[in-house]
Amino acid sequence: MQKKQESVGLIWFTNNLRVLDNKAIELASKSHDKLIAIYVFDVNIFNKNIFGFKKIEIFRANFLIETITELKNNLQKENITLLTYFDDSKGIIPSICEEYNISDIYIQKEWTSEELTIFKDVKNNLNNNIKVTSVYDQFLYHPEDINIEIKSISNVFSNFRKKVEKYSTIRAESIFTRRDKTNLINNNTVVPSLETLGYKALNKNNNSAFPFNGGEKEALNRINFYFSKSKKLSQYKQTRNGLIGEDYSSKFSPWLANGSLSSKTIYWRIKEYEAEFGANQSTYWLIFELIWRDYFKYISIKHSSSFFKIDGILEKKYEWKTDDRQIQNWIQGKTREPFVNANMIELKETGFMSNRGRQNVASYFSKELMLDWRIGAAYFESMLIDYDVHSNYGNWLYISGVGNDPRDRKFNIKSQAERYDPESKYQNLWLQKNIF
Repeated sequence: MQKKQESVGLIWFTNNLRVLDNKAIELASKSHDKLIAIYVFDVNIFNKNIFGFKKIEIFRANFLIETITELKNNLQKENITLLTYFDDSKGIIPSICEEYNISDIYIQKEWTSEELTIFKDVKNNLNNNIKVTSVYDQFLYHPEDINIEIKSISNVFSNFRKKVEKYSTIRAESIFTRRDKTNLINNNTVVPSLETLGYKALNKNNNSAFPFNGGEKEALNRINFYFSKSKKLSQYKQTRNGLIGEDYSSKFSPWLANGSLSSKTIYWRIKEYEAEFGANQSTYWLIFELIWRDYFKYISIKHSSSFFKIDGILEKKYEWKTDDRQIQNWIQGKTREPFVNANMIELKETGFMSNRGRQNVASYFSKELMLDWRIGAAYFESMLIDYDVHSNYGNWLYISGVGNDPRDRKFNIKSQAERYDPESKYQNLWLQKNIF
């Protein structure tokens, strides 16, 4: 009798860089005799964008390297081999599929243009017999559960929030069964270094409000500290507009951005915390912020390419400028506003900036200087450790008056500085000559 051929599935990791609560692993594990995983540091995402900034600067690149190193180790413990390459996805993935006789690929579903281009290029080069399964796995409220047609989602956040909170439920975390050691394959691939990716050595700034490493373990350690050890979650709403230090906010956003931590994991840990220590406005407010993240994802699906156009989702006309001198002054922290300058220097030196800072520098860029908001968004994309396409562009649209803010506000920078940095401690920290 002829031996039945092994069924081999490939998990293609992109922005779902975790083992815990990973739907792609769960689905693949249920369907195949053998599993292999792959992550590609795609050469195309290390180029410059249309405004001349590197798509990924050194801070996020380093965080990504740490994350993939951790993912590789964590998958190894589950007896799943992660192949890692610095290459062009459209060439290497079809090649791996042919080499290992892959029948199915599992990937997190994306919908924005750059991610779709990579996905389509790979799919066009695949053998027609290979099935690709893409799954939404980056939401708190899954698209199948919100009971709202995407095209009918309100352009006002509070309307969306009230509906999903009232009528929708949040799914349990995905689980899978560990494979045995026969699932492992020989693996000579390595995670590329910063130098391989084209960067120089990273000098970390001791004043950084985000001194953490990339990877799932660090993310879960942060949850454990912020919730159980320090119980700082209970003061989150009161401290979240802080500017200095590790603990004024949860700092979950970098791990959420590359998917080494899921919104559902945070949500269910909050519920455990509330059961043990009690619920209050702060515990709810962290969930509130997770819903904002969802909302921008849904808005980007609804409005598609308008999400990235200069007139935004409102198709509102402004006389935007592109003054190179003013743009560089903003980037280098040399504007007329010390509060803006301090935040921009922090970003340049650490790859991180507080939520309060982001709102102020974006408002100054788009409302005070009237500079093309897409340039500011592209610079943030390059620099931020926690860059997330939907939250980044959604917030820039919002602040710039072409997105989801019906009030079209302009921040009073001096008033904001007086309120949130009354003794100028933050400004002095980043505006002193020797910042290290």
